[in-house]
Amino acid sequence: MAKLYFKYGTMGSSKTAQALITKFNYEERGMKTVLIKPSVDTRDGKNICKSRIGLSAEALTVNKSVNLFKLIKDMKVDVVIVDECQFLTEDQVDQLADVVMEMDIPVLCFGLRADFQTHLFPGSKRLFEIADSITEIKYICECGNKAVVNARLDENGRVVTEGSQVLIGGNDRYVAMCRKCWLKKIKERQNCR
Repeated sequence: MAKLYFKYGTMGSSKTAQALITKFNYEERGMKTVLIKPSVDTRDGKNICKSRIGLSAEALTVNKSVNLFKLIKDMKVDVVIVDECQFLTEDQVDQLADVVMEMDIPVLCFGLRADFQTHLFPGSKRLFEIADSITEIKYICECGNKAVVNARLDENGRVVTEGSQVLIGGNDRYVAMCRKCWLKKIKERQNCR
């Protein structure tokens, strides 16, 4: 029986690399995959999914208005892999759950749990509510503790606590931290004002 999987972690935790490795593993067994990414993720180009360690593959880019059930229904695929799933809408996550239940196709979603203010993204929230399997991809803070916060940085490398939920960026804009280090950096910034 197919399942809806949610594999989440902080920035830099190898989510995309694991999505690409998963794609390779299925294809090595002769199974047809589709790799999907939300159109808001423009870091590596429109139809490219690329990890920080250099792995990459062609991806099907979808915007928020795409009905994923209808899209996948017309494909002959054995597995669906979604990168940056936090940017999906709650309806799109429900559509992926319908793919699992009605088409018996496994769907593996990789993405962030929360934003730079520690608030859940809509896609992640819905996945926590309905996914059949939830796995954390762990990463560590520079202090050695488990990283749980995607700290957003300004142009001077200081932690930012205000702004829109979505700001696409990589190592230049974000660093994964434990909550203790994140709160310490916020306090340091406030004391500098």
